[in-house]
Amino acid sequence: MTEPEIAQKGPYIKELVRGVYFWCACGKSKNQPFCDSSHVGSEFKPVKFIVKEKEEVWLCGCKHSGNKPYCDDTHLTL
Repeated sequence: MTEPEIAQKGPYIKELVRGVYFWCACGKSKNQPFCDSSHVGSEFKPVKFIVKEKEEVWLCGCKHSGNKPYCDDTHLTL
């Protein structure tokens, strides 16, 4: 399996409103941390997640989290 590109070594802290989102798993999106279809032609697929009400979320920037799309501090070990 190919390793994703590390977009940044730390989370993306976002205030999101209710809705459906797609987190970039490949690390190549120009719209980090969200998918812009840069993964097309690779083995990566975006991770769909739903926000039920306005909230602050910490989305993984290193793309290695064990709790995708959320940051679990894995970036501290890279």
